[in-house]
Amino acid sequence: MPEAKWYVVHTYSGYENKVASTLETTVENRGLQDMIHDVKVPTETVVEEVNGKQKETEHKLYPGYVFIKMIYTDETWYVVRNIRGCTGFVGPSSKPIPLSDEEVYRMGVEKKTVEVSYSVGDEVRITYGPLEDFVGTVEEMDVDKDYVRVIVSMFGKETPVELDLGQVEPVTED
Repeated sequence: MPEAKWYVVHTYSGYENKVASTLETTVENRGLQDMIHDVKVPTETVVEEVNGKQKETEHKLYPGYVFIKMIYTDETWYVVRNIRGCTGFVGPSSKPIPLSDEEVYRMGVEKKTVEVSYSVGDEVRITYGPLEDFVGTVEEMDVDKDYVRVIVSMFGKETPVELDLGQVEPVTED
């Protein structure tokens, strides 16, 4: 069975939630839960000042777009394409292109859970990327944003490097 991937569909402005809820209902009614796994309209909470009062509001991160985790087949394409308010899949000539795992995490569609076994001040080794095997000290980190800043010594100079939490591991004494 092929793996479900995240696809993006374009909607009429303001129809994102309507398209998402209609699609969820259609999936339920047609028993397509094993083909269409998830439907999301990514949002963020923003604090605005209205008439001198602080007010929290939800803002769509990508207005006009809905994210769908599904197994791509002619049937799922047809079901999604025919939802009222949906104008088509994102991709060349309407051929859907799935998002890469990196795009999914970077765009906030899914959260990556990383087991962090180090903290600020700890010595860590970079496990992949251009600075693989460099050792440095954790200066700052934000688990919610999947971010860590490590100070590494390069060319005799202390240099801050910003990385994903999963790119470093604690240095253990053997």
